[in-house]
Amino acid sequence: MTAVDTTPEAAPRRLRGASLAVLVMVAVTASWASTFVVIQDSVARMPVTGFNAARFAVAAAVLVLLRPRALLALDRGGVLRGVLLGLALAGTYLLQTWGLQYTSTTVSAFVTGMFVVFTPLITAVVLRRRLPIGAWMAMVLAVAGLGLLTLRGFSVGFGELLTLGCALCLAVQIVGTGEWVVGRDPYALVLVQMITVTVVCGIAAAPSGFAVVPPDTGAWLGVLYTGVVATALGIVLQTWCQIRISATRIAIVMTLEPVFAALIGRLIGEELTALQLVGAALVLVSMFVVELGAAPAPPQNAGLAPTTDPQHATAQPGAPDSDSEPTARDGLPRPPPLQTVRTGE
Repeated sequence: MTAVDTTPEAAPRRLRGASLAVLVMVAVTASWASTFVVIQDSVARMPVTGFNAARFAVAAAVLVLLRPRALLALDRGGVLRGVLLGLALAGTYLLQTWGLQYTSTTVSAFVTGMFVVFTPLITAVVLRRRLPIGAWMAMVLAVAGLGLLTLRGFSVGFGELLTLGCALCLAVQIVGTGEWVVGRDPYALVLVQMITVTVVCGIAAAPSGFAVVPPDTGAWLGVLYTGVVATALGIVLQTWCQIRISATRIAIVMTLEPVFAALIGRLIGEELTALQLVGAALVLVSMFVVELGAAPAPPQNAGLAPTTDPQHATAQPGAPDSDSEPTARDGLPRPPPLQTVRTGE
């Protein structure tokens, strides 16, 4: 029987947990943005598919070393869901990589950012959950900001369509994680995804000679940094955050990636135009708008925190916030929760 924490202290605890999750996601997003320069240097030394296979193999190895028995925390259904999420994540990387062969990096960055549109749409249409007006307003502001940050002309072609598929895969992975992490070990679920992406990217690297071993020290440093910091640590923290805040809030936070990337670019000597500054400001405003709408839920609508034993689950202080995105599980409401494509992460 699942119990709900209805004590007067529960709402403030949930609010603190949600606020912490937002801050953690901002830090994770900044770490993903920091990898753009590293990845550009590494993929100049080895094929992109080989690089992705190597970075996810490193991520999987790190997670296994830290918790060798982690996979034992999942039943067969949990492993299957982890594989499905891993396939969506692999599709994100591969479709973006193939799309970049037919379109520019700036257009790719913008189209990839459309996951911020697909995520609430999947939540509203597929999961039939009502979204607050503030979430839709924040989504529009985020898209406008992304456009000003990244676009210098735009036309729809084969590359853009492939990249749109990348954004859809990312949104599916984000929403799926929010749905399936409840009642399961988030760490183990991420590990299954890392292994799945490694296998899929390894297969994709076969036509280019299966060049998955970094050829020199520079490439190794790129693989280790992205694999350990941005992939293993970043995605584990993202999954942890998805237990505590909704998919829409995480999607808006993740649109900060090009903002951080632009700021990092400015620090290394690249110029920021007035339009880019306006775009960055719009993305920040969108985050502010969605945070304003994220009021703490009353005790009777409290969300459920995941446990490893659903039969004896009790609400925990870090339960998800309520952004008008209730998840029907055990007949009780719970918000779903949110990953940019990582040309960088």
